[in-house]
Parts: sequence; C-alpha cells; structure tokens
Amino acid sequence: MAVLGSGAIGHAVMTGLDTGIERVDPFKDMKNRPQAGHGLNFLLVGTDGRDKITAQDKREYRLGGAPCRCTDTVMLVHLSADRERASVVSLPRDSYAELPAHRDESSGKQHGPHPVKLNAAYAEGGPQLTVRTVENMTRVKIDHYLEVDFSSFMKTVDAMGGVEICTAKALHDQNTGLNLVPGTHRLSGGQALQYVRARHVDGAADLGRMQRQQRFVAALIKQATGGGVLLNPVKFKEVSSTLLGSVRADRGFGSEQMLALGQALRDFTPSSSEFASVPVGNPSFPVKGIGSTVKWDKPKAAQLFDALRQDRPLAPAAPGRPGSRPQQPAALPVDVPPQRIRVRVENGTRIDGLGGRVDTALRATGFDTTRAPTTGASRDVKRTVVAYDPRWDRSARTVSTALPGSELRAVAGQGRTVLVIAGTDYRKVVPVRPEDPSAGGSGVVTGDQVVCGG
Repeated sequence: MAVLGSGAIGHAVMTGLDTGIERVDPFKDMKNRPQAGHGLNFLLVGTDGRDKITAQDKREYRLGGAPCRCTDTVMLVHLSADRERASVVSLPRDSYAELPAHRDESSGKQHGPHPVKLNAAYAEGGPQLTVRTVENMTRVKIDHYLEVDFSSFMKTVDAMGGVEICTAKALHDQNTGLNLVPGTHRLSGGQALQYVRARHVDGAADLGRMQRQQRFVAALIKQATGGGVLLNPVKFKEVSSTLLGSVRADRGFGSEQMLALGQALRDFTPSSSEFASVPVGNPSFPVKGIGSTVKWDKPKAAQLFDALRQDRPLAPAAPGRPGSRPQQPAALPVDVPPQRIRVRVENGTRIDGLGGRVDTALRATGFDTTRAPTTGASRDVKRTVVAYDPRWDRSARTVSTALPGSELRAVAGQGRTVLVIAGTDYRKVVPVRPEDPSAGGSGVVTGDQVVCGG
C-alpha cells in the first residue's frame, strides 16, 4: 500500500483496469431519491448467472440448473466517511417488497406498483429497479452498484489464493454439494460458491445462509488486509483486474475508486468490519400469488438504516474512548456457547492445585463450572480427559476445543454435566466463542468475531 499510495505509481499500477468492466446505469432518470448521508454506500448484488462457467465446474459444483435471472444475494455496504469502518447489512432475498411503477425489462409491459419478493425486482427491472426498490425500502441513498455472478465470484476468490473458513459443526448440503467437516478449510472459488449458496445445512434456510455469507465477507477482508494482497501492487492489480473484468458496475465506479478503496482498507483489521441482517418481524409472511415472504420489523429496521445514514457504528462501542471497539482475543469457534455448559473438574494428577487452576481458567473463558474441583480416583492421568454423556456430545466438543489435545470419552448416563479430568499434559485453556455470536442481543457482529481465530 505504500507503493500504491504514492500517487503516480499507484495510478500507473491501476491504469486500464476500467476497460474490462461491463457498465450499467442503475441511476438513470431516478427521481425523489433519499438525501445523501455521510460516507459511501454500495449495493452489492449477487446474481445466479452461470453462462461463463465451464461444463466441468457446472458438474463439480452442481451449477447445472436454469438461472432465475434474479438476485441470489443483496448486501448494503457502508464505508464510513473516515474510512475506518465498513458496515455490511444483508437484505433477505425473500423480503416482502413493493415495487414502484416500472416497465418490465423482458416483456416491455408497463406495471403499476405491486408486491413481490425482493429478488424479483432484478428479474422485472434489472439493476435500476433493484436500486429503486432498495432505496425505497431503506431510505439510504446508493452511491455505487456492483453486480457479481457465479463466474466472477469464483475467479476473484481463486485470484486471492482462496479464503480461509472455519466451522464448528459439519456442513452438508446436497443441493450445492457442500461437504465440510468441523475445522478450518481454505476454500477455492468453486468451494466458496458452494459455501455461500448453501441453504439446506440447518433449519435456518436463507437466514442461516446470510450468516455464512457475512462470515465469508469477513474472511475475505481478513485475507485481503492480512494476506499481502493490498501490500503487493502486482497481486492487488491481479485481484482487481479479475474482479473488475467480470463484474457489472455503475459508470462512476472504476480504477480511481478501487485505488481509493485500497488506500482506505490499508489499516483495516477484521474488527474494522461489522455485519448485520435486517431485523425480521415475520419470517413467513404469506402474500397471495407470491407465497411466503420475509416481513421486516419496521421500527428496528428503521433504526438500523438511520444509523447507516448518520454514519454511526452498528455494533456497540467498547468502554473507553467514544467509538472504540472491544479488542477480542483470538478465539476458536464452537457450536455451543460455553455459558450454556456445566463443567465439573477433577485433578487426575499429583500436582497440587491443578484442579483449581483448570476450573478457574474454564470459568474465565465462560464455562459454568462448579467451582468445587475434586481429586480423581486415579492420580496418574497423563492426557486430559473430557468425559460426557453422548446426549450432550456437542457441549463436549466445545469443552474439548478449549482444552487442546484432550481426549473425548463417552460415558452413557453421565447426565448433562461435562467432566474434565485434568492430566499432566494440561497447559492452558484457549478462548472459545459461539460460531454465530451477537453483540448484546443486537444481532450485529464485528469481523473479528466470525473469522477463524489465531
């Protein structure tokens, strides 16, 4: 970034990148737009376009279906005026929306205002109707429009060298072919597409998918800011040209804006980004002729979008200086929050006070310990044991994650309390965090809370 930020050299590196961008005009003839706020607002749209994907990739990543010519993903991205914070708000694709009067792009037929799911705005009126609809729903003025399809997404991830994702539970989706075991994975472009498209891995459907998409964007920011992309002019140009050469963007977005964004992101860390989804009032609001839609919680949604317009952080500020963020320790993601897990500790060694130290360390990490460690029947335990009832195996895996190298041992009928038998190999308890945290119940998370620890 020192090279990129040096003016002439930076411009030389970026010269010509605009030429590959396919241009659209989503703001043409738009009237009665919201008043501009502070900072920059991007509407990031992911479509299900797959025309440029090879036959082999279509088979491998299960992309052979017919596209609906609609938006698969809609994100409102706000870059603060001081360029120190990026706020990403996911808009459910099935959100209940009311389209303004428009001419259908496909048929040319004039339509009056009518209700639809949000992703249908693109099918009926392309980028312009999508921007109009989002602005009407949020009252946030969009400054730039970026559209990514399956092919451009895969190419960009591959140009960055893949993106690291961690999961505390197995993720399997037959529709997309996603198959991840618990742990950390570096995903290629095709695998990353499976990850962000999957919506059948749990009961959360599209809302769960939005959380995974947010986690992916946080990991992408971490990769860009910590993986040398922004520090290496050649790499930066390669990634930028790959992205810009395969996206559709408004006429005002090009190499100058990419350079400015690169400079703005140079001091970013995962905690510089924050993620939220629009508060939902009714996740299954029936509409005749349309089906089940997602109805927003209007008062809470209005507060969220007002914060964007006012350029305020969405996540609560840390104690101390105004606007500061909590410095989160590197923590490993787990399936069950430690606060929900009851733990009893035994000292399985002849080391005086070891049980107390383990109990204190587990409690400091958030576990609900008994605070009454005991001496085990055996005093020669070398490897720390996490004994658990098979009915509470997810809780046991959380405890085991906090005790690196520990042995999981199923004990039928033990009950919900997890037993930790401290061995001579014990060194420390590592911090853990729930995989889908929320900040104070607000539903807002910062990037450092959802990327892989370390």
